[in-house]
Amino acid sequence: MEDSVDRHLARWRGKAPFDERVEAVVSRMQLLVKHLSHAKEVALAEVGMQDFEYETLHRLVARGGAATPSELATDLLLSPAGITGRLDTLERSGLVRRVRSTEDRRRVDVEVTSKGHDLWMEAMTIRSEVEANMVNALGPEDQETLDGLLKRLLMRAESTR
Repeated sequence: MEDSVDRHLARWRGKAPFDERVEAVVSRMQLLVKHLSHAKEVALAEVGMQDFEYETLHRLVARGGAATPSELATDLLLSPAGITGRLDTLERSGLVRRVRSTEDRRRVDVEVTSKGHDLWMEAMTIRSEVEANMVNALGPEDQETLDGLLKRLLMRAESTR
């Protein structure tokens, strides 16, 4: 069977100096990321969410449902101004609320609301089903092998940063 990467390699064979195995691996990883990103967009659209809303709620839930704006900004690689605008939008939608600390009035925590948690959970469920459908094209042993190989590549990439 032939996929789009096989056709890509055939078009470029002899026209550019590259290692076909490397090109095949990288191209397939890039295309899988595109497919997974599209699946995420579809899942979010089904529940009426945008990516920035999902990512912010995802980080909040991962932190136990509450965090400071600066913690979220760090998690999301945003500036203080960027996180403020994002939180304003989420708060207006009723997905998060800002709560003053009782111990330090200068401190504000951001908490995910039950509405925000429910919406995040709905999107997460749809997204997980789509991802499982793709990965389950491989059997359990192949999934484990692929996971190990991808981990080695990721560890190499992370060690050279």
